[in-house]
Amino acid sequence: MEALSNLYLERSENELNLADIIMKISSDKTLQLEKFDITKEDTYFSAVISHAYYSIFYCAKAYLLLKGIKTRPPSEHKKAYDCFKILVLKGIVDKELIEIYEDVMDKASALLGIFKKEKRKRGEFTYQKLPQANIEPARKSLENAKKFFKHLYNLCSNLKDIPKEGH
Repeated sequence: MEALSNLYLERSENELNLADIIMKISSDKTLQLEKFDITKEDTYFSAVISHAYYSIFYCAKAYLLLKGIKTRPPSEHKKAYDCFKILVLKGIVDKELIEIYEDVMDKASALLGIFKKEKRKRGEFTYQKLPQANIEPARKSLENAKKFFKHLYNLCSNLKDIPKEGH
C-alpha cells in the first residue's frame, strides 16, 4: 500500500508542477510567442484549475491509502472526498484542508463535471467563455493546491519513512 501511496504522491506533485507551468505560460505572452509559437492571444487557466484539482485528489488518495482507506470506481472522486471529509470531521485532518479541497473541487467540477450533484454550487463560480477571465479562480486554485500538497505531504511523511520536502 505504501508503494501505491508514493505513486499517488508523485502524481499529485506532477499535477501541481504542471498547473504551475501552465499558469506561467498563460500569464506570459512573450513566453507563449518565443517558446511555443502561440501567435493568438490565448490562456489556459481552466487547465490550471483542472490540474490543481487533480493534484489535491491524488494527494488525498495517497493519504487515505496510508490510513488504510481504499477508494475505487465508480464514483472514485466522490468516495475519496467523502472519506477525506470523515477524517476532518473526526479531527484527524485540519478543517482548512477540506475547505481547500471543496473550493478547488467546486471550480474543477464546474469545468469538468466531476460531480453531478455539485451543479447546485456552480452558481458560486461563474466561468467566462473568454479563458483569460478565469485568471483569479486559477490563481486561487493553484495557491490552494500548493498549500494542500504541502500539508498532506507532511502528514504522509509522518505516517511513513519519506523525506519531508515537496512544495
